[in-house]
Amino acid sequence: MGIICAAIASFFCALGNLCMRRSIDHGGTTKGYLVIQFLSAIFLMILLNPVRTSQYTFNTPISLLALFAGITLALMLFSVGKALEKGPPGLTFAFISSSSVVPAIVMATLFGAAFGHQYTLYHGLGSILVLLGLFWASRDVSETKAMRSWVIAICLAFLLHVAFLVIMQWRVLLITAPNLSAFYQLMSPTEANSQWFMPMIYVGAFLCQLLVFLFSEKRVTNSYETGYGIIGGLCNGGSTFFLIQATEFASPIENAMIFPVFSVLIIVVCNIWGKRLYDEKVNWKATQLCITGLIIGTVDWSIVVKAFDF
Repeated sequence: MGIICAAIASFFCALGNLCMRRSIDHGGTTKGYLVIQFLSAIFLMILLNPVRTSQYTFNTPISLLALFAGITLALMLFSVGKALEKGPPGLTFAFISSSSVVPAIVMATLFGAAFGHQYTLYHGLGSILVLLGLFWASRDVSETKAMRSWVIAICLAFLLHVAFLVIMQWRVLLITAPNLSAFYQLMSPTEANSQWFMPMIYVGAFLCQLLVFLFSEKRVTNSYETGYGIIGGLCNGGSTFFLIQATEFASPIENAMIFPVFSVLIIVVCNIWGKRLYDEKVNWKATQLCITGLIIGTVDWSIVVKAFDF
């Protein structure tokens, strides 16, 4: 059941990525699209979290953390949008998905194996394969005139995505590891487990993006930005919901495969619609190398070995 939920989450995410690209194709801007997407996602996450669970307790510490995460998310997606305007969508989303190998390094450095975050030879090997695949695939982009702008935008998006994922994992530690040092334990497990965490992420993202949009463009969104933004917001929220469900329903062996399946399917699906809809040149061998690196770098091989009794 966990793998199925992760697969559903990846397809929702890939569909949301397509909505952003289609909005840009029809004369919309990233700023206008994201305002509507975040607003749509707020209402969906309220329904899927506090309303669905009937838990409405609101607290300030987790709300502030969520708002900060939301601002990070908004800046990340804005950078993705700028990258889409300058370079190929398949490679753009491959970079973003491949950033999932980095939080393991950050969490292992900050917390270590004592809190369930160890970094092994497999993680390092996977990261190297991902980087090699990305450098290989990026040779096609180097021929475009917008190479420099694309590289700046995608590198910024990469770093912001890593920061966002680290915040999400840190919040899990706040819930499950009450013996963290005072420097990291900024709130109680009950406060960190608030059902308002996900809605407030999108509130922070919406407010950040709304300010950027109003100050830079000073207009109302057009029909394509509004329509695709609503659909994209529902897809983005749905992706987040099913990914959380995947972690709750997964068996031990499934839990080791959730994030690789999620990241790999996003890359594959985005490459498919990039090829079919935009006739984008896809370096499938480089993509396969990235996929191999993601699987090696994110699977907990100790669980796999134990499960199959190797």
